[in-house]
Amino acid sequence: MFKPFLKPVALAAALALSACSTTPTTTSELETARANYAQAQGNPMVAKYASAELAAATRALDQANTAAARNESLQTIDKLAYIAKQKVASAEEIARAKSAEDQLKDAASQRDQVRLEARTAEAEAAKRRADQARMDAENAQNQAASAEAAKSDAQARAAALAAQLADLQAKQTERGIVITFGDVLFNVDQANLTAQGMAVAQRLADVLRQNPDRTVLVEGFTDSTGSDAYNLQLSQRRAEAVRSALSQMGIDRSRIETRGYGEAYPVASNATAGERQLNRRVEIVLSEAGRPVTQRR
Repeated sequence: MFKPFLKPVALAAALALSACSTTPTTTSELETARANYAQAQGNPMVAKYASAELAAATRALDQANTAAARNESLQTIDKLAYIAKQKVASAEEIARAKSAEDQLKDAASQRDQVRLEARTAEAEAAKRRADQARMDAENAQNQAASAEAAKSDAQARAAALAAQLADLQAKQTERGIVITFGDVLFNVDQANLTAQGMAVAQRLADVLRQNPDRTVLVEGFTDSTGSDAYNLQLSQRRAEAVRSALSQMGIDRSRIETRGYGEAYPVASNATAGERQLNRRVEIVLSEAGRPVTQRR
């Protein structure tokens, strides 16, 4: 049993009711498409003979209404509305053609005239299909251009990130991009960021702000001077200080993990003052886009 297509009308009403801060865009072309669709929807001949074509018109008008709800460009809305109009008209033409064919069975005296109307309707439908094919090709070209623009934008962001990370002397590792800072971020035996440390945190915050799909793991390390418990606590407090600074600079704390390792994972022996200074460090691991940071094994 035929069920009327209500989706575009319901969608249009929902879009109007759901508009809060902005009003969905509309155009005369879209209004005409909606009116034409409503007329075809109420036509029992279309429901009987061209239900599949009306379903295609429903989907096309949904796309136009969605574009209007998203306040896309007038050109895009008009183009999608024009496609919907063509599909509505095609459904009506096909319904008329099929109805005419049925009438041939019941009215032999009108056969020639009805056949002429059927041929005319079919020719118009063919023309509309050709127009639709051309519009589909144009849409495919536009989508390809949009994809290329998005790719170029991603490449530009990647280049900008590479420049920023090069300035921070970052290194690519299997865990992600690692930025190592010596004890210049903190005064001796302290967990408060120095002025230089705040400047470094600001540069890191800029990187995170421009790359919202990345997270960081801040790892603190100390030399072997002092007890294990004290060193572990100091390294954790230093990592938390970096996290707090980034949070104050507008970076969501959920994007920042911290780990204090104390004197574990030394990069040099602790035999001399210079070697101990190398071990007193903070390592910041920047994740790959959309992926978490790999923890130390």
